[in-house]
Amino acid sequence: MLAYICKYTPIELFESFDVDMTLMEPEVTQFNRADAVLHPNVCAYVKGVLEAFADLVKTRGDVEGMIITSCCDSGRRLYDALSVTYPDKFIYLLDLPRKITPEAVSLFTENVSRMVSAYSEHTGRAFYSDGMIRPLKAYLKAHPAPLKKDKGDEDALSVGLMGGRCGKAFMDTLKRHHVHLAFDVTCSHLARLFDPDEIHKLSDYCEQLLSQFPCMRMMGAEDRLNMLDDFEDKIDGLIYHTVKFCDQYHYEGAALRKLQDFSVPVLYVETDLTPQSSGQIETRLEAFLEEIKARRQHKNQKAVPESQLKTPAPKPLKITEKGKAKGPYVLGIDSGSTSTNAVITDGSGQILAWDIVRTGAKSIASAEKAMHQVLEKAHLSAEDLSQVVSTGYGRNHLPFSNQEITEITCHAKGAHAIDPSVRTILDIGGQDSKAIRLNDKGDVVDFVMNDKCAAGTGRFLEMMAHTLGVSLDELGQLSLNSKEDIRISSMCTVFAESEVISLIAQNKEPEDIAHGVHVAIAGRAISLLRRVGIEPAVMMTGGVAKNPGIIAVLEEELGQKLVIADQPEIVGAYGAALLAKK
Repeated sequence: MLAYICKYTPIELFESFDVDMTLMEPEVTQFNRADAVLHPNVCAYVKGVLEAFADLVKTRGDVEGMIITSCCDSGRRLYDALSVTYPDKFIYLLDLPRKITPEAVSLFTENVSRMVSAYSEHTGRAFYSDGMIRPLKAYLKAHPAPLKKDKGDEDALSVGLMGGRCGKAFMDTLKRHHVHLAFDVTCSHLARLFDPDEIHKLSDYCEQLLSQFPCMRMMGAEDRLNMLDDFEDKIDGLIYHTVKFCDQYHYEGAALRKLQDFSVPVLYVETDLTPQSSGQIETRLEAFLEEIKARRQHKNQKAVPESQLKTPAPKPLKITEKGKAKGPYVLGIDSGSTSTNAVITDGSGQILAWDIVRTGAKSIASAEKAMHQVLEKAHLSAEDLSQVVSTGYGRNHLPFSNQEITEITCHAKGAHAIDPSVRTILDIGGQDSKAIRLNDKGDVVDFVMNDKCAAGTGRFLEMMAHTLGVSLDELGQLSLNSKEDIRISSMCTVFAESEVISLIAQNKEPEDIAHGVHVAIAGRAISLLRRVGIEPAVMMTGGVAKNPGIIAVLEEELGQKLVIADQPEIVGAYGAALLAKK
């Protein structure tokens, strides 16, 4: 078995001689081996390949080696590391031209011939240049390029995919939601369109290899974005994926952001191809799909004359009086990392009952407890519920849920129902923070998430409160009594904790330290809001919205009052219930 990493690798040539070729699609949880032999800023894909190849060598006895193309410096460093680590394996660096000129094709043909000779010498298998074309043509005819299938389902969202290679979990999410990929021009996507009848010598095959849709290394890459003109009216959205520390596709992503006349919604996602943040990545993808689906539905609806539009007055978040509620009853449940919130609404969309429980070690058990308690408060049984919609971190794991919707969409729905004037939402949760921008219909226009670490989240506040020796409820009130302006310079939770300990050692007042903590969180939150655009009114949701210290700092920095619901923790669950009713 030979591993490879690049679509320009002549895999058909090897496969025509019964060599098993395997594309490296690593999903690793750590980079311990890679960090020992590679620079820390080498791209995450290359690090993952090194880790995954080491595991392959350990678990499989038929691994002959790997073919690496000279696409980038990270690939060259991978070749250097593997050559030293596995001197008995066939580790080969195939030099890849950047152009598709006759000279470049001739050079690439020589490089491929040289590689085949080296493989023949390494394995003892005989390959002859004159005898390679017949089996190659036979192989290509037996494995024709698949014809593009009709999407079939007219309701399926049509999405384009660009950028760096995507992980399996990423692609599985798109498949699970039946997304029609109008095009996939990520750097590892194999879209072979070879014509066997046009291949009479090795150089013909090499020319067709080089003539694939160009990656960012190839000449002509500057025209990649021009293809979007042909798809602007054919796709509902575009996803641009980059890999951590991969510079080439970051440049193209930056150029895409500057396109003024491209009206299709774009989601920019960066991953390190590890499963650690798969939950947040899944939330981003699903929220984007929900956003573009709502956009398409509104686009297909008949426009209402502006004179007929009425802006309803803000609704107080109140509880329907018992005995007056009428079905059907629906349950929205927000399974978060810190708390699990449940809301039951009646047939009019009014809240019948709500409940909040602490999310323990088992998210399902916490959700079941919240559902049991809210049903008891509403004097209902589970059989009385016509629909259950789950949202939040654990939304996909609740067995009693009929539908799962991201917290992005649910917070937007709940916030708009409470106050239709809200255009911007800040949700600081236990493990991440989100900024969401809405239109006048309550649909999500844009959103960003802080999902890289605990910085700027409720967990950050919990740790700072613990370090100061006060409860989380006391921390906000404590900061309001501050007299000295203290700044916490680091937003990393670990380093910030060290700063707080140092300030305590300097006999700084707890009130001033607490205020510094809230200023640090507010700065992080405002940077998120600015990325989506701060448009009043601004609502803050989540449990942190009950912290008077953070509210005071945010309102001072923003220069406006924040809209805070009576129970800000349940806005997402309320939105889920309203979507269940819909």
